Amino acid sequence: MARIRAIDGAAHRVVTGPWQLLDTQAGSCAGPGDLVAHDGWIPALVPGTAAAALRAAGLWTEAEPAPLHDRDIWYRTPIPGSCRERLRFEGLATIAEIWLDGVPVLTTDSMFRPYTVEADLTATSELVVCFRSLAATLARPHKRGRWRPRLATPGSLRNLRTTLLGFMPGWSPAIDHVGPFRPVLRESADAAPAEADLRAVLDGTTGFLSARLRFPGGEGTGAVLRCDGRETALTEEEPGLFVGTLQLPDVTPWWPHTHGEPRLHDVEATIAGRRVDLGRVGFRHISTTRPFEDGLSLAVNGVPIFCRGAVWTPADLVGLSGDRESLRPLLDLAREAGLNMLRVPGITLYESDAFHDLCDVYGILVWQDLMLANFDYPHDDPAFRDSLAAEITSFLDRTQTSPSLCVLCGGSEVWQQAAMLGLPRGTWSGGFPVETLPNLVAGLRPDLIVVPNSPAGGDLPFSISSGVAHYFGVGAYLRPLADARRAEVGFASECLAFANVPEPESLRRARLTDPADPRWPAGVPRDRGADWDFETVRDHYVTTLFGADPERLRRDDPERYLALGRAAVAEAIEATFAEWRRARSPTAGGLILAWRDLAPGAGWGVIAHDGLPKSAWYAMKRAFRPLQVFLSDEGLNGLHVHVINETSEPVEATLRLSFLDASGKPVAKAERVVPLAPRTSQTFSSADLLGRFYDATSAYRFGPAQHRLAHAALFNAAGALLGQAFQFPGGLDVTPGPTGLSAELIQDVQGWNLELSTARPALGVHIDIEGNGRPSDNGFHLVPDLPRRIALTGTDLPPRGTVRALNDDIWLRF
Repeated sequence: MARIRAIDGAAHRVVTGPWQLLDTQAGSCAGPGDLVAHDGWIPALVPGTAAAALRAAGLWTEAEPAPLHDRDIWYRTPIPGSCRERLRFEGLATIAEIWLDGVPVLTTDSMFRPYTVEADLTATSELVVCFRSLAATLARPHKRGRWRPRLATPGSLRNLRTTLLGFMPGWSPAIDHVGPFRPVLRESADAAPAEADLRAVLDGTTGFLSARLRFPGGEGTGAVLRCDGRETALTEEEPGLFVGTLQLPDVTPWWPHTHGEPRLHDVEATIAGRRVDLGRVGFRHISTTRPFEDGLSLAVNGVPIFCRGAVWTPADLVGLSGDRESLRPLLDLAREAGLNMLRVPGITLYESDAFHDLCDVYGILVWQDLMLANFDYPHDDPAFRDSLAAEITSFLDRTQTSPSLCVLCGGSEVWQQAAMLGLPRGTWSGGFPVETLPNLVAGLRPDLIVVPNSPAGGDLPFSISSGVAHYFGVGAYLRPLADARRAEVGFASECLAFANVPEPESLRRARLTDPADPRWPAGVPRDRGADWDFETVRDHYVTTLFGADPERLRRDDPERYLALGRAAVAEAIEATFAEWRRARSPTAGGLILAWRDLAPGAGWGVIAHDGLPKSAWYAMKRAFRPLQVFLSDEGLNGLHVHVINETSEPVEATLRLSFLDASGKPVAKAERVVPLAPRTSQTFSSADLLGRFYDATSAYRFGPAQHRLAHAALFNAAGALLGQAFQFPGGLDVTPGPTGLSAELIQDVQGWNLELSTARPALGVHIDIEGNGRPSDNGFHLVPDLPRRIALTGTDLPPRGTVRALNDDIWLRF
């Protein structure tokens, strides 16, 4: 059922409290009557968690999180009323017992599904919820699975419907999630609840909005459905049930923001003279462009979409807040960086309604895993099977009108875990995600693409070129950057995981500026059981890209060690996506692991724990532009220039290709006007653009290369830079020396800017703002005769900081 936002302007009432919290020894209190002898109640916010409440009271810290799963956590609030009401608990983590006026009314065992109870309220009613010790439940005897994953412990987690956050050493901090982390709602139970079933379909240029609205008390009154300024009368199929379809020719469709406007349309109905707000819908069509075995490839409204983004991590790891205030800054950064897809992985939790609403508005596609990861789940247990079905149904109901939701996946690394342990195919393939999930989704959201597991496809679930892959060839497996092409990745639902170094300001805030600090390793991710971590992965690419000795730099020059680490990650990301976005590439998408750090330090996140972007985010922003130019080394076929226009508008662009020597002087160059039709790409060879032979890739070995740097730049008709690309035939030489880099602080009507220029190529130009604020770009290369104006956002006062290039020996202060 779709969400009914309001009736006559009145939304669901939230049980706001005041709430109080008390923790007790596990099993010491059987019910509310036993709490009389206990004091120590503290205020609590609902929705929220016990950790958040205890932190607010000064009794718990994120830096040293005390365990909570070994305690019983009690919540209570007055809930006055004078009639029979329906209480809906949107999210309870995890084993909860609920009492009203001392009488038990409900027991829950899943944090992933809502629960409803009807109750007779009085003027003095009190609601009490006890979250029983999860540790005690996990310690009880359980049937063991056929395999034990290394990701999370204990193995008995497979039997419970709770998040793996807090149970994954090396992946997330050991924070215990307990409490009513989603709202508690109330409504009158005097009549059956109003229900809405909405289906928005796009067929060509015509939208079809089908509705089944059940409205008790509306019998025999008639109903009208409205959308996009148009309306239709609904037929009363049975008393109080109104059905019909509104046809909308030439409706404006919903697009990912990289390819068009994410247009939403308000929907409402009038029944028995009452206005029913049904939210907003988007008309779009999701399809695949090739068989899944050849690699997942999505099309929106018939247009193939290169999906690029990240694996989402919760905005608030402590309180699990799903409100707009915590989500909006992170989703603002996602849209700014050109992400058009986020994957909610099966190790976390289903996101809030606000998350999906914002993704709808921002035009960001959502890949949703079921909360199933790595374990051999007991699908043969009827209770588990029924709970999982209710969980999936409730999620698809509340996101029924969300156009951004596009993929529903059967879980994360379940198949991979079993296959990597050497178990036969029949042990892990098929089953629930193949035999049950597609039919369940077809009845509720037939517009979604169903993926059985992530990864999946090919002879083994982790085969790179089939289905969906977790590609860490470039990254954990230390393959050269050229492997991104050689692997022929179909779709990478995870990729490019590094221990991403935060910006200097983030490190200063965390008081973690020295990689020799004993606290530093705590922020570095590692796979459990491995004798390496993801910092050694990053260091490997520092060596291969820059010829540097990370171990020596870490000891003797930690600042440069961190600077080269930031730059190595950026180069790997830009080079990989340049390969994957080529017209002839088989790759249809790549999602970087991960979006935001869950703790201070050099984690997987492209956003630091404090919300500041890292070098990886800036690299994504450069690599993900809808209007883009790339370079690829095609050996004896020369250098190829790839130009992409994913937008819905034609662009009259000018393409400039230059080959520069070490001093920055061009030894060969060409310029051409290139009309770019909407949602198209073009490829040019260097020979075509130059009109003559030039050894653009130093492939013919006629002697030393004449150039040190190939540079492509794309300009619009007004001369504004749309994008640029760099290629270094002899590698990146970052030996410090004079480049003539200059920086001037300028203020205009929009704020503060840095005007940057250079006399010689400046590599990895880094801007460090002290205090609040961040640059619009960072860690970029700069060539002579093409100055850059970099906006400094987030500060009203004149910013202070430094600018330096990796290959310069001078720091510039501003």
